[in-house]
Amino acid sequence: MTGADVLLLALGAVAVGAGALVVTTRHLVRAGLHLVVCLGALAGSYLVLTAELVAWVQVLIYVGAVVVLLLFAVMLTRAPIGASDDLDRPGWAAALVGGGTGLGLSALLIDAYRWSAVELPEPGSAERLGGEIFRSWVLPFELLSVLLLAALVGAVVISRPEIGSTGTGRDGSADGDAR
Repeated sequence: MTGADVLLLALGAVAVGAGALVVTTRHLVRAGLHLVVCLGALAGSYLVLTAELVAWVQVLIYVGAVVVLLLFAVMLTRAPIGASDDLDRPGWAAALVGGGTGLGLSALLIDAYRWSAVELPEPGSAERLGGEIFRSWVLPFELLSVLLLAALVGAVVISRPEIGSTGTGRDGSADGDAR
């Protein structure tokens, strides 16, 4: 076992541990911060696998944009920052489904490869990866950006106090009646 293997296993353990904390914590902001750790460990795994471009895209897009958008939306919607009792659900069902899914995928992987070595394809380049992204995957990326923008606009709209709740209408008259 090489040093890269040990580092990859350690980063995988950090990612799995942080991912488990994301779904088990009752604090919404802490869940977002655990998500940052999980995605950062995943980016570190990409660096160990010598996929530097994918690692930096992971950091810039997911850690830098999606998590910040998530925390920004939480702050704008005035969601409870502390522990939420309404988010407390029995965990046995989720553990059962997650464990069953993990065991099923492990059995499928073992059956498919039977512990044999798999020949790896030719390593890609940043030029080839960029060409693939911007030829075949440009529409999903653009749809994702529109979805994130809609989520941000929705958070801003939800966070605004209702117009007319202060006793004056849009025209400035009392009780909102137009004279």
